[in-house]
Amino acid sequence: MSQVAETTAGPREPARIPILGVTWRAAIVAVAFTVLCSHWIDQAEVVTLFCQITESVPAIPAVAILVLLVVFSPLAKRIHKRLGFDRREMIAIYIFVAIATSMAGCGIARFWINTIPVLHYFAQPDNDYAQFQQYFPKWWLPQDPEVIRQMYEGSPTGAIPWRPWIVPLVGWGAVFMAIWVALMGMSAIFHRQWADRERLTYPLLYLPMEMTEGLDRRSLMGDFFRNKLMWAGFAIAFVYNVTNIVNAYNPGIPAVGKFFDFGRFLSERPWSALLPLQLHWRPEMIGFGYLVSTEVALSVWVLHLLVRLENLIPAIMGYDVPGMPFAQEQGIGAYVALGLTLLWVGRGHLKMVLAKALHPSEGPDDREEAMSYRGAVMAAVGGFAATVVWATASGLAPWLAIAYFGLIVLVALVYARMRAEVGVPLIWMFPFFQQYKVFKYAIGPQFLQAHGGWRSMTVFSTFIIFSRGYFPSLQGYQVEGYRLGDQVGLNLRSLSRFMVAALAIGFFVAAWIHLRSYYEYGVGGLRGLDGWGADMARNEFTELTGYMKGFPGIDGARTAAAGAGFAMAAILFGVRTVFLRFPLHPLAWGMVTSYGDLIWGTFFIVWVIKSLVFKLGGMRTYRMLIPFFIGLALGHFFTAGVLYSLIGAYGPVSFQRYAVWFG
Repeated sequence: MSQVAETTAGPREPARIPILGVTWRAAIVAVAFTVLCSHWIDQAEVVTLFCQITESVPAIPAVAILVLLVVFSPLAKRIHKRLGFDRREMIAIYIFVAIATSMAGCGIARFWINTIPVLHYFAQPDNDYAQFQQYFPKWWLPQDPEVIRQMYEGSPTGAIPWRPWIVPLVGWGAVFMAIWVALMGMSAIFHRQWADRERLTYPLLYLPMEMTEGLDRRSLMGDFFRNKLMWAGFAIAFVYNVTNIVNAYNPGIPAVGKFFDFGRFLSERPWSALLPLQLHWRPEMIGFGYLVSTEVALSVWVLHLLVRLENLIPAIMGYDVPGMPFAQEQGIGAYVALGLTLLWVGRGHLKMVLAKALHPSEGPDDREEAMSYRGAVMAAVGGFAATVVWATASGLAPWLAIAYFGLIVLVALVYARMRAEVGVPLIWMFPFFQQYKVFKYAIGPQFLQAHGGWRSMTVFSTFIIFSRGYFPSLQGYQVEGYRLGDQVGLNLRSLSRFMVAALAIGFFVAAWIHLRSYYEYGVGGLRGLDGWGADMARNEFTELTGYMKGFPGIDGARTAAAGAGFAMAAILFGVRTVFLRFPLHPLAWGMVTSYGDLIWGTFFIVWVIKSLVFKLGGMRTYRMLIPFFIGLALGHFFTAGVLYSLIGAYGPVSFQRYAVWFG
């Protein structure tokens, strides 16, 4: 079984087009599949809201398209050798669809569309929203109240009023693109450092690499689909999902279930302070978790239990602090520390990149890089500067724009590192919302108002879309895309342009599918369409209007928790620097303080399995079992994400009793 790091490039690259750098047919098919999948996303996530296929990592539509290409391309080549796609084209299409369709998820386009009209549509005499409408830039949203009303209540014709939406779409599309370019510059800068010098494993790439292995040979199936162990893992995931689905219709039929809840044993004080404590066994997390190092698996469940003990000790002493143990507040501190350590560890590489950017004729050859080092630095700095300028032009105080988006970019860098080193398949694996909230509880709303005014406060309240949404986590697709390009022989500079095109097309396709459904049915219409983000925006604006009566002070407990999270991550990094065999990994601390409740049980299971495998069978057995665990992940994605979501999205309402969430 081939390893990701050992995969060699395929045959000579086919002809390229000058703009995107990928074959014409691959580019056309990628765009066509994105548009086709948009209807599927609309039905599954917006209209029926029972399966979040864009929240999975990798995105379910991308997995579905890759399966389709892998199955039918060899058949097409049997008809004529020019039909079908080679491995590089399949990987390019996969990357494009993963990025483009993720833009349509609840954490990006849906959140944005449902956030910006809130202050106008929900304005009432008793909530003071109208007083803050003056601080909204006119180019942020349509200015006709009827256009906004019809989005929430449905249009008589069901048609999208495109003209008033053009300026907001272009304006917001520009800032999304600016952030994307800044993150891409960072990904290009760190690519060689992570992939070649540190030799990170990129666990999530095993799926597309193994699925396409051997397809360039004259065979109807690649090596992956001939492996019986893969099909055994696939079958287990299939049974897991089918039993849970059938149980939702007939509770008398036993089901595997999704987790085990320890709450039944911990109902009395002080032990109830350990709750929530659930052991999840999601197939895709076990499948990809098998590829994670044993020390990371150990670190996750041990450190999560440490977080739960942080709440138990005060309970034993008789203290009951609401919000304890402030896990996500600790998470933002941990992420800041981890981001700074990444910059510190890579300082030698960063100095070389900067020197090469300033003096392109000197230093190492960068022609094989994803961007020239000068281009990468310009993309990172220029994209960030454009974002800050856009935010400042919108009304955000310049110092807050630099601090806020700087924190968002730093969090994105750490998340990208987690995707490259750990590969946990969760798009929410970061302290979401904390990039925004930390400014409120650490420096206080009164300081924000005094050093920016009400306009800045209003704009800042709207910018929850950049922290509560998952846009920064999409940098994971950038670092994985570059590594995939390396493995199959794609030109990385061409791939950079292709990924930029994927984001741009994905954003406007996402806006189209949401506006189409909203104007046809209304966000709160009879169909009960998903208006994810509106409630969170209303909470923020209600809090904003409350500041007119008085400002709350700094939250010392949460600020201390953020500091403690920072200190713990720094200590773990320092200890591992001195004691190389120290078993607890700093990245695991960032993981458990962000989403520990969901992942600790899975990683405990993985740790037990891998410990037994290495003890009883060694490295040979471990490698032999990789297809089984990849099959486990693929089986879950295909059964729940593709097959069941298609049945539920286009079938009768009775097929939607069992909801599937990948986030």
